[in-house]
Amino acid sequence: MGAGRPGPFPWAGALHTGLCLLRLPPETFWAMTPVELHAAAGGLAPRAPVLSRAGLSEMMARFPDG
Repeated sequence: MGAGRPGPFPWAGALHTGLCLLRLPPETFWAMTPVELHAAAGGLAPRAPVLSRAGLSEMMARFPDG
């Protein structure tokens, strides 16, 4: 695959997410678009900010282990 070209669709992950984790009935799973499955799995939810090194140092100073 060349740069910028998507890989094959991740069927194993999609099936596991839809049928096992979300427990969707097969009829519902197969009627969904990939974008709908992504949204149902929480893919459109805002992501939590990543803790920076400075933020970690500040937290360690405020809440020392010992």
